Amino acid sequence: MFNFFKNLWKNLFVMNDEIEGVDPMDTTDKIRKFARAQGRVQGVGFRYFVQTLAKKEKVTGWVKNEYDGSVTMEIQGTPEQLDALESQIKKGNGFARVSQFDTENISVVSGESQFSIHY
Repeated sequence: MFNFFKNLWKNLFVMNDEIEGVDPMDTTDKIRKFARAQGRVQGVGFRYFVQTLAKKEKVTGWVKNEYDGSVTMEIQGTPEQLDALESQIKKGNGFARVSQFDTENISVVSGESQFSIHY
């Protein structure tokens, strides 16, 4: 009975994080970056904004609020996809204001097919 309600909750209220058109096993030409956004990036819908942009660009990874007020993320895709995502993130969403955006290259994660918000 518990699983029934758990699945019902997930189907009704949790957005599907899978990204159409992403082959999770194809890491050819993909790079991955760890990034930190600072500024007015918490309490303004920034994580959802990043997730929406990532899905649009077919970028996988995750985004998370940090205790210091920043937002960290790992983003994975082609260099062109990440460039497009990063430039949109830096512009913000009208509520968020990104004053600093730092990235560093990290190892690609094979088998990833979604972009999620971590809590």
